Amino acid sequence: MTVEPRKISRLTAFAACALAALTALSGCASLPENSSPQALGTINREPTPDGPPPPIENRDPDLLLRDFLAATADPSNGHLAARQFMTPAASTAWDDAISTTIVERPDTLRESRSGDRATYVIRARKVAELAADGSYRAVEGPPLENKIEMSKVDGQWRIDELPDGVVMDKAAFAKSYRRYVLYFVDPTGTTLVPDLRWIAAPKNQLAARLLTLISAGTQPALTPVVRNQLTAPVTVRGQITKANGDPDEVGVGLGGVRIDFAGASGLSPRDRELLAGQVVLTLASAEVLGPYMLLADGKPLDERFAATGWSVADVQQLSPAVQSQNRIGLHALRGGALAQVTETGVLNAPGYFGTVNNLQAAAISPDGQFVAAVAESGRPAPEPQRTLMVGSYGGTAFPIAEGGSISQPSWNSDGSAAWAVIDGEKVIRAVNDRATGTVSPQEVDISALKAAQPDDSMLRLPITELRISRTGVRAALIADGKVYVTVVERRPNGTYALTSPLAIAVGLSTRAVSLSWLTADTIMIAREGNIDPVSTVSIDGSQLTSQISQNLTPPVRLVSASPQHQYVADSRAVLELTSNPDGGEPYWREVPGLGSSAVPVLPG
Repeated sequence: MTVEPRKISRLTAFAACALAALTALSGCASLPENSSPQALGTINREPTPDGPPPPIENRDPDLLLRDFLAATADPSNGHLAARQFMTPAASTAWDDAISTTIVERPDTLRESRSGDRATYVIRARKVAELAADGSYRAVEGPPLENKIEMSKVDGQWRIDELPDGVVMDKAAFAKSYRRYVLYFVDPTGTTLVPDLRWIAAPKNQLAARLLTLISAGTQPALTPVVRNQLTAPVTVRGQITKANGDPDEVGVGLGGVRIDFAGASGLSPRDRELLAGQVVLTLASAEVLGPYMLLADGKPLDERFAATGWSVADVQQLSPAVQSQNRIGLHALRGGALAQVTETGVLNAPGYFGTVNNLQAAAISPDGQFVAAVAESGRPAPEPQRTLMVGSYGGTAFPIAEGGSISQPSWNSDGSAAWAVIDGEKVIRAVNDRATGTVSPQEVDISALKAAQPDDSMLRLPITELRISRTGVRAALIADGKVYVTVVERRPNGTYALTSPLAIAVGLSTRAVSLSWLTADTIMIAREGNIDPVSTVSIDGSQLTSQISQNLTPPVRLVSASPQHQYVADSRAVLELTSNPDGGEPYWREVPGLGSSAVPVLPG
């Protein structure tokens, strides 16, 4: 019995230390939860009985700064919790909307201190940057250094001068923010694509917040490749309520949600279904429970669900989890041939791929009808040492490309093309024309991967691994030992490009050697070394988590994963992540009959 990958558990909340009220500052209105720009003079800075606790009295300045870094993780009312640590002048001048940086292990270093003045430097390792729309980007680079001026106000230390932008401690971020998934429509209109956001919002405001984010659209990198049904002229009309029309505590408990979409009556039946899929799967993944009463200009979005409302089951066919299902079972490369692993044993696959003995890597299309494999050419150097072979499962195969090295192929979910990297610097698609039975190579534009990125970093060749996501919208790759997620963009002329590389797993201390899509928003990685050789990471670079290593014998050579089954090939065997019948931690169990040189092959 297999288990799901471990998820990072939510950390418990800080105990509040409310002692004394801060001197009230002028103002009458409060900022929305996303801290979007607003004149600071309109912020209500007077703590309320239900507001954040004020700073601890008589706190030493270095400890006050640590408390401040924890308070910045509360974005409500324009970061009111953090502003309480400032003088009135500093609170008015501080622009919290300019940037948000997440750090860890902050040090507060004193530069000078007199009776009522002090200067400190906050030095910390940068972990990530958080955009105004909640998108997370893992970063690495020089440490953050912020100079903080402090003074005493009525005998209490307060921050008198600080740089604009929010800096928050990683531990405090984990307590205040939660990862949510927005869904958008893939280019074919057949599945939904996840877009991750990190939000700190009360449960009763979550439904409205998520719909606002969907309406605002995807992150810029995804804009050219996905569709959004909740965009002009379609908008949320009126107030979001519970299913029975009650406007209070929407999304809390079992009351369901009622949403009216202006402009939706003009959508086609298919587009209405896609709109419902985006909304229902986004809310359901955030634990905003149904039923979902969806209206189009005051009338049911679909008459079939007028009485009972929509449920997750009604849109489940659009979920990317459907694309992730393994319908053909486990295969493996054993002795240079493709083999099928069954309950009764291991059998060589029929046809060309099961009868040769020179295969180095292989991939099977999700429907099990086609195979792409890397074969040794058998020719002496300097002739190309590898050949990309493509053919039908159980049938013949023919050569598509040659090179000194060829990465493990990766299929689109519909079996339309197998992707591979030639000599570490040329990406091709072996385009499979099912109508004619022909396969032809098409080069993929990767110029955007080699260009300087916004953080002045550059992806460095060679590319040694490339795996296409099951939605077809993203690709994960290893370049120069580092892990990236890119966007798969189809050009108007029918060619493809890989764009917008995002470095993830930046905390790995050794080089990555293999990766596989675990779910539509999570990747499994194998890396060099004996310590924590297998990890998972979200596609935005968050939640980098080491997996259990019990029974593994590093080095781990390859990972191959699906939501239901996770396999690795280590130095001695192929193993599957397996649940512990005694209720303990899962462990890796050897798949019998494959031998020490075999590697697992899952579809995709």
